[in-house]
Order: sequence, then structure tokens, then C-alpha cells
Amino acid sequence: MTDHPTSDISLRKQPKQARSTELVSVILEAAVQVLAKEGIQRFTTARVAEKAGVSVGSLYQYFPNKAAILFRLQSDEWRQTTALLRSILEDDRRPPLERLRALVHDFIRSECEEAEMRVALNDAAPYYRDAPEAKEARASEDDIVMVFMREALPTASDATRALAADLITATLSSGGKNFSESPRSPEEIETYADAMADMFCAYLRSLEHD
Repeated sequence: MTDHPTSDISLRKQPKQARSTELVSVILEAAVQVLAKEGIQRFTTARVAEKAGVSVGSLYQYFPNKAAILFRLQSDEWRQTTALLRSILEDDRRPPLERLRALVHDFIRSECEEAEMRVALNDAAPYYRDAPEAKEARASEDDIVMVFMREALPTASDATRALAADLITATLSSGGKNFSESPRSPEEIETYADAMADMFCAYLRSLEHD
């Protein structure tokens, strides 16, 4: 298979019947297993089909290439992250900094629980990262964070909020990835998340007092 980066990553057709939906689920579960066990270098549509117990032709009914499978796996992860962001950052029953602290703890814990898969998806990113679909998915996360920043930093300029959003999300993402590359105990996760949350909260407080 000679799929190339950023080729067509859209589903060929949407599963409409229960049987089709189940087939797609089986293919995606097999893809997770192949990617986690063998890595991106040995990830092919043929291996996924074999693991799923289906023909390559059946797989191609829905996924035109391996990039489409990888993007679907990444899209599912993005949807989970977006749901996490929305459920925590949009909860106006709690003060903004309390929400930020909760987000950091949940995100770091999630990174550690799914480290193997996230590393594999990061390695697969060249296959879809420049596609329009990928940019649209990331944009929804950015919008949620910016709405939160307007609430957390009501007197700051838009430029300051944008910088704060970028610094926090980039640090959270890269820090979580690096931290999760080694096995961590619940106590280590709690300590690390607390320290990162303290840093972010202190940073936002300093911006409000400028």
C-alpha cells in the first residue's frame, strides 16, 4: 500500500444500517490494535483488514486509504478532547481558575491512560495534519478556549487572551505528552497536574493585574 500523506481522508460512504456501523467499528478497533502494537511504519490497510477479519474490499467501501483510517481515529480523539474542554471550561457554576485546574487534571490523567495510542497517532499526523478536515477539527477546540479566556481575562486585550490561550494549550499538550511517555503512578499524576495548574493560574492572575 502506498498511501501518501494528506491524501483523501473522508469516508467513502457513511454507514447507515446497524450492520454497516458495526463493520466500521470492527475496522476501527482493529486499526487501534495494529497501530498500538506495530506503529505507523507497519500500519497498512491490509494489516487492518486481516486483524478485523474482513476483506480489504470491505474496508475500502468506507475507507479509501490508511490516511482515512488514521484520521478517523484522530478525529475520535479530538471529539473526546473537545467534549472534555466543553464540559469543563463552559461550566459557569465554577470560577474560571477552578475550571482550568480541573481541565489540567483531567487532561494529564487522560494522556497517561492513553499514552501508547496518543504517541502512535502523533507519529501518524503527517498523513492528515494539513487536510482541511483536520484544520476544522482543531479550530473548534480553539474556539472553546478563546471563549473561556474572555471570561477568565475580562479586562485583557484580545491579543493578550490569544497569547495566553496559545501558551496554555501548547504547554498542556506538549507537557502532557512528554510526561505520559513514562509509566506514572496516580500520585505522580496528581503532583504533576497540580504543579502545572498552579503555574497556569498564577500566569492568568498576573495578566489580570497588569
